[in-house]
Amino acid sequence: MNNFLYYIIIIPISNLNNFFLYLVSDVLYLIVGKLLKYRKPLIDKNLKNSFPKKSENEIKNIRKYFYKHFSDLIVESLKGFTISEKGINKKIKLKNTELLNEMAQKKQNIILIGGHYNNWEMSAQKMPLECEHELFAIYKPLSNKFFDKKMKNSREKFGLRMIPMKETKNYFHTDNEKPRAIIFGSDQSPSNTKNAHWIKFLNQESAFLFGAEKYAKEFNWPVVFVSIQKIKRGTYEVSFQLITDQPKKESKGKIINDFANLLQADINQNPPYWLWTHNRWKKIK
Repeated sequence: MNNFLYYIIIIPISNLNNFFLYLVSDVLYLIVGKLLKYRKPLIDKNLKNSFPKKSENEIKNIRKYFYKHFSDLIVESLKGFTISEKGINKKIKLKNTELLNEMAQKKQNIILIGGHYNNWEMSAQKMPLECEHELFAIYKPLSNKFFDKKMKNSREKFGLRMIPMKETKNYFHTDNEKPRAIIFGSDQSPSNTKNAHWIKFLNQESAFLFGAEKYAKEFNWPVVFVSIQKIKRGTYEVSFQLITDQPKKESKGKIINDFANLLQADINQNPPYWLWTHNRWKKIK
């Protein structure tokens, strides 16, 4: 079954040109958004709690465009299996990489922190092509070994290296001649709220993963926020903003607070592009 799904369905879709790829996305939108109404109650709950001043019609409109964007993300994730360097350069544009590369030239390791906003997968996949750091990304391995290997190979094809979540600390202790940048996706709900940091985020008390700040302060690595904007369908622009270059001097929680505020500003600007199907507020303080 794994071979069938991968070689008969995923790879043929992945090899489609943009016209047919997004035609598949349009069909997928009709199925996911119109027919199945995938996780609609959760999406509506998240949106209404996040934007209490928006009207029913505004919430409905955000949900509609979220489903369209979500369908695009699915086919773009499939495209990642076969995309060429030329292809990813057309889809993902990196701005102000000099901020990172100047630190790389000084042999400075850094933490890149971002959220599940716009196409975070393909953006991380592209970064090693223009960034001078050796790039790593934290991930949770899939239970399906076949697809875990295929996904890992896809993500690493341009030089990104994937770190299983349980092995994160080892990579901070490892000596490396080339400066490292480790990518954290820090906007999901923590499995253990005892170690979480609580913030007012999108109008709600929200638990945040604390790992990025914890490691930044322990090892004194500067922290840079990764912002991803959708320029048009299938094209994204990634920019970088320094949160701190002296993490040990920051008060507890400030790094995560600053990250949450920057991410929230991006979401407020274009709400449909965040992952509203995630049960973000399942844990309470």
